[in-house]
Amino acid sequence: MQATDPIIRFPSLRAHRPRRALMALGMGLALTLSPMAGAVQAQGVPASFADLVEKFSPAVVDITTSSIVAAQAGGQMQVPPGSPFEKFFKDFNGQNGQNPDQQAPMERSEALGSGYIISADGYIVTNNHVIDGADDIEVETFGHKTFKAKLIGRDLKTDVALLKVESKDPLPFVAFGDSDKMRVGDWVVAMGNPLGQGFSVSAGIVSARGRELNGTYDDFLQTDAAINKGNSGGPLFNVTGEVIGMNTAILSPSGGSIGIGFSMASNVVSKVVDQLKQFGETRRGWLGVRIQDVSQDVADAMGLPEAKGALVTDVPDGPGKDAGILSGDVIITFNGKEVKDSKELVRIVADAPIGDTVPVVVLRAGKSTDLSVKLGRREDAEAQPAADKSTTTAPEKPATGVVLGLTLQSVTDDMVADLGMQAGDKGLVVMDVDVASEAYTKGLRKGDVITDAGQQKVASLQDLQDRVSEAKDAGRKSLLLLVRTQGDPRFVALSLE
Repeated sequence: MQATDPIIRFPSLRAHRPRRALMALGMGLALTLSPMAGAVQAQGVPASFADLVEKFSPAVVDITTSSIVAAQAGGQMQVPPGSPFEKFFKDFNGQNGQNPDQQAPMERSEALGSGYIISADGYIVTNNHVIDGADDIEVETFGHKTFKAKLIGRDLKTDVALLKVESKDPLPFVAFGDSDKMRVGDWVVAMGNPLGQGFSVSAGIVSARGRELNGTYDDFLQTDAAINKGNSGGPLFNVTGEVIGMNTAILSPSGGSIGIGFSMASNVVSKVVDQLKQFGETRRGWLGVRIQDVSQDVADAMGLPEAKGALVTDVPDGPGKDAGILSGDVIITFNGKEVKDSKELVRIVADAPIGDTVPVVVLRAGKSTDLSVKLGRREDAEAQPAADKSTTTAPEKPATGVVLGLTLQSVTDDMVADLGMQAGDKGLVVMDVDVASEAYTKGLRKGDVITDAGQQKVASLQDLQDRVSEAKDAGRKSLLLLVRTQGDPRFVALSLE
C-alpha cells in the first residue's frame, strides 16, 4: 500500500522459508492486532494490567497460514501494484532476460496473524484478511501448542473469520463483552503478535466510537493502544477481561502505529460469529429499499420536526415494496427500535429475523403511518444478477429551460438506458449546472435526472416550475428534489430564496 493511503488493513505477513522471520517481516509480512483495556465506568489509572494479562493471555493465539503464490525472481526490482513505476520496471526486467508476460514460477508463502479462542472446544475468531486465500491454517497457543485449523465460515463485510481446532483437553477462552457500554476515555488493552516479534501487550484508551471505514456494517472503536501489523484479528479487552473489539486496521502514513487504531466492535463481531457457527455463513435481514440520512435542509423542505430517521429514495421490487413503503417515506422506527439515521437502520434490519413480519413506522406527508414488512435475506438478494443496462441510440434534443441554476430538458425514451433508468421512466435530465448555484454546491451535475420535486413526479419543465410556485405559495423556503445519478437516487433540498 502506498504511503499516501493512510488506511491500512493489515495484510498477512508474508514469509518464505527458510528465511528468518525478521527478514520476512521486513518484506511486508502481515501481523495481528490486539488492544487491551477499556473500562466501562470512570476509574483512576490502573496500577498494573499484569493480573489481566496473566489470566487472559492464554486465549490469545498466533495464526500462520500458507498458500501457493507467484515466486519473486531474484535480482528483479519489485514495485507495489498500481505504482506509476510499475510499467517501467516491468519493461526493465524484460530487458534483463525476463519475459514480462511469461507466467512466474510458483512457491509456497506463509502469512502471520492473531486471533483469540472463544470456547473450550476450540472455536477461534480472527480477521478474514488474515486467512484469506490460505490452503493451510496453523494455530499456535500461548503455551506453544500447535493445531491445524479448519475454516468454519467468514464474512467479507465485517472482515470476520471463524476457525475451529480439535483438542483433547479443554482450551482456555475469553468471552465477548458489550461494546456499546464502552465510553471514550475508557481503558483498553491489546494483546497479539505485532511485527512477528511474539506475544506482546499494549494499553491505551478508547479514543472515539462509531468510526466507519469502508464497510456497510462498520462500527469501529478507535484506540490509541499501540497496535501494528501482525495484531490483525487479535482481541481488544476492557479492564475486566472481556473482548470488546477485534483489531482490524490502523490509520498511518508510514504503516506503523501512530496511535490511531480501529477495532471492530464486539457487538458486531459476536453476531457474525454466532451465524458463522450455526450456518457457516451470514444471514442478514433485507428490506430492499434505498435510503439516505435526513439532513437539516431536507427536514426543512419536508416540513419535518427534526432531522432524524432514514429517508427512502427508491423502492425496487422486494419486501419494502410489498409492504407499501414509498419513495419519500421517512422510516422512524423499525421492529420497535427508533431509527436515528440510515446507518442505524441498516444494522437494525440486518439483525432482524429473516422471514418474520416486523412493524415499521414511517412519516408520509407529515403523518405517521404504520406498516408491516416480511423480511427477506440480503445475501439472496445480492446474488441476483444485475439488470441489463445496454445502451441505445443517440437521444433526441427537446427544448431546454433553466430552473434553480439547472439547465434541464425532459428525458426522452432514447435517453433512458444511458441515464441508468428503466423503460417508461420520466424526469428532467440536467444538461448544465451554474457553478455559482446552490445546486452545484450540493453536487448536482450534468447527466443527473430529477424525477420528483416536492414529493411529486415531474416529467416536464412546467411540472418543476409548478412545484416551485406551490412551495413558495405554501411559505416553504426550499424545494425537495429526488435526483438520480446513473439510477442511484438521493434527495436534495434547494433554496427558493
